[in-house]
Amino acid sequence: MITVLAALLLAALTTTPARAADGDAPSAGQRIAEALRTSPVYVDEAYADAVPPSRQRQLAERIRRTGLPIKVVLTPLTKGDAFDGDSDVLAGIVRDRIPDQRDLILITTDGDFPDSLNGYEWPADTHQAQDAVAAVGFLDQTRDAGLADLTAKAVELVAEGKGTQRYEEVMKDLNDAAPARKPRPGEPGDSRWWLWPLVAVPALALTALATRALVRSRSPRAPHAVPQLVFATARAADEAELRRRAEAEVLALGEATQAAGVSTTPGLQHALDAYAAAGRVLDEARGVPDLAGALALAQEGRDALAGSPGLPLCFFNPLHGRAALRTGWRPLGRRDRLDVAVCQDCADALRHRRAPEVLTDRAGDGRTVPYFELPAARSVWSATGYGSLASTLDGFNSRKAQAR
Repeated sequence: MITVLAALLLAALTTTPARAADGDAPSAGQRIAEALRTSPVYVDEAYADAVPPSRQRQLAERIRRTGLPIKVVLTPLTKGDAFDGDSDVLAGIVRDRIPDQRDLILITTDGDFPDSLNGYEWPADTHQAQDAVAAVGFLDQTRDAGLADLTAKAVELVAEGKGTQRYEEVMKDLNDAAPARKPRPGEPGDSRWWLWPLVAVPALALTALATRALVRSRSPRAPHAVPQLVFATARAADEAELRRRAEAEVLALGEATQAAGVSTTPGLQHALDAYAAAGRVLDEARGVPDLAGALALAQEGRDALAGSPGLPLCFFNPLHGRAALRTGWRPLGRRDRLDVAVCQDCADALRHRRAPEVLTDRAGDGRTVPYFELPAARSVWSATGYGSLASTLDGFNSRKAQAR
């Protein structure tokens, strides 16, 4: 995933006024169209690591074997670029630059979700390319796939010619996975009513993705598909939304470090180190605790750039955001008190002798426990308290050094 972040960052940094001022240089759309005349696969240099030349050749050969007029354009899309961050604009411009090719199937990167693909076909959706490419992102086998593998699968499904059927199958699989809802969450008689706000909010992100996929498809969809999809995958949406949030914050930190002046930013090196660590944590994240760690590292990096470090993220649950104050807290079964940074809600809970809402992790025996109850030797987040007990970056670097 960090390759996607790096690609977006590189694209943002290389789109400079100097390039725009060069009136003799071909437009981005023209460059892509010219490249597609010699190969059916165009990969921007920002994605060179994600789709290296060897994989590009494999994709090109796979496309040639289909006998279909398939072209692939993998380029970062960001708001304000030559395509205004919109894959529809990209597709339209590329289509206009290849007027001599009446039949065209185009597979592109997506502007809203960097790890997704979009499909287009002219003059008609004969091969159901739009649905075929949309289905790729919902397959179990591509859940953790890289950009090269996603593209290869998209080509395969387009060539199969059953895109709409494949799309409806994956939607049905998700619908069938929906648990029985008697009673419905939030209704009287549901002992888990208090969990409903925790499920409903992150599910909005998945609603947007699913709705977008349904609207973009030209074939009719069952009216109940989106709600059942949301209920079936609410927990996955929670983590997926958190991952997108972490990706955005790490990317923003990277852009901020590039814009910072070396002579005027004493904490620049600290910020760069935090950015590198956050990217690595994000790449290797195995769940919510690690994604929260990426957020904590990004926060530490921003504070280093600002030169006025504030309080870290909330000790009990870093997803609560930046702490509002420090307070003493004595863990159950211990005599000594810890000085921890907490958000206002957690501070109020402690003051009223209520248990604060805590971030949990899985212990070695499979039990779900508060993350800070894990042995410090096993969890860098337990050791640092996401910045409350020690610098998150120092803890990460220390753990990395021990692993060598």
